[in-house]
Amino acid sequence: MKPHERIFVALDMPDRGLALDLARALRGRVGGAKVGLELFTAVGPGIVEHIRAAGLDVFLDLKLHDIPNTVAGAAAAAARLGVAFLTVHALGGSAMIARAVRAAAEAAPAAGAPGPTVLAVTVLTSHDDDDLRSVGIAGPGRAAVTRLATVARDAGAGGIVCSPLEIGDVRAVFPAASVMVPGIRPSASSPVARDDQARTASPADAVRAGADRIVVGRPITAAPDPVAAAEGIAREIHMASR
Repeated sequence: MKPHERIFVALDMPDRGLALDLARALRGRVGGAKVGLELFTAVGPGIVEHIRAAGLDVFLDLKLHDIPNTVAGAAAAAARLGVAFLTVHALGGSAMIARAVRAAAEAAPAAGAPGPTVLAVTVLTSHDDDDLRSVGIAGPGRAAVTRLATVARDAGAGGIVCSPLEIGDVRAVFPAASVMVPGIRPSASSPVARDDQARTASPADAVRAGADRIVVGRPITAAPDPVAAAEGIAREIHMASR
């Protein structure tokens, strides 16, 4: 995989035109685009087709979490859109994850594309140990990530979403996982130094730790020159991979 192909730019905005302008500008400089709740809810599922037409793979990050039948239906609908990656919450449990994986694989031929890789989200990068304790999850966050990654592995998920700090823990229990890592902050000079992310790392550190792909939002999208920002991150990944 080339360094730039490891980068998925997070198009976390409610503006269809701006999202597509960024997608077109970043073609060939990133591996794909993340479409999350904000953009998907604001402009609808058609945005996936337009981003794919712009030449980027789509990581549909809706973090599905509901009863298995409902999640299976949503996963099938996502697969028919032709997305490359799709997220479900590992907290939904093994039956829900397994149904999502199966439904996505069965629905994908309608899009004329391989089925999406279903990624299980472990613990959000905005949470720290205190946050987890407040909602009744005992023990350190790293232990929770390991438990959830094991559930996802056994349920047939294709990979895991975790913070940069837990990549090694995930690899220990799920070596074959496709690991997608948000919470990336290139440097102190980035447009966003820390914001609402509690567990972060640089692109170089994430790749050295074993990330397959990284998700980068505001350090690219809020940069004065998003293309230059993406190219700088790709260079950092290249140096870390040598």
